[in-house]
Amino acid sequence: MPEPMIRPSAALLFFNGLTCVAALAGCADSTAPTGQPSFYQDLAHSDTALDATAAASMISGYRGNNGLPPVTVDPELMRMASEQARAMAAHDKMDHDIGRPFHDRIRNSPFRGSVAVENISAGYHTLAEAFSGWRDSPPHRANMLNAGVTRMGIAAVYAPGSKYKVFWALILAGPDGRKG
Repeated sequence: MPEPMIRPSAALLFFNGLTCVAALAGCADSTAPTGQPSFYQDLAHSDTALDATAAASMISGYRGNNGLPPVTVDPELMRMASEQARAMAAHDKMDHDIGRPFHDRIRNSPFRGSVAVENISAGYHTLAEAFSGWRDSPPHRANMLNAGVTRMGIAAVYAPGSKYKVFWALILAGPDGRKG
């Protein structure tokens, strides 16, 4: 087996007619990070939780790649997304109108005067899978790339007795309609 090739790096600097050679050593830490990134964490277990900050970062990065501003995690939208995901899991059915129709949920929220959209899904076990599914679906992609949204809430609920195992709800909305 051949020896790995190590390429040294060097810089040649000139100072007032003097030549200095500076060898640049690699500064990278050679230890591998421990653990798995949260967006690859399998949520089909009762002892795992969705990382909303990672979800906001992922969606904001996608929006940024498409010339749109980022979204921030909103506690009220997190609550609403959690209620929707729990309702779908309880009924073992993916539906925007489980419990109360989306339009009614928004009309009775602080976001009633703003743009609001919802993505739901079931069966994806990781945030990366759910995001990819939404990104690859034209109506779901349009929701994530809606120029009027600035905030988000997301939830994933584990349903051990369901064939889907995990139910997802993502709600994106503009500024709070009552704040101005």
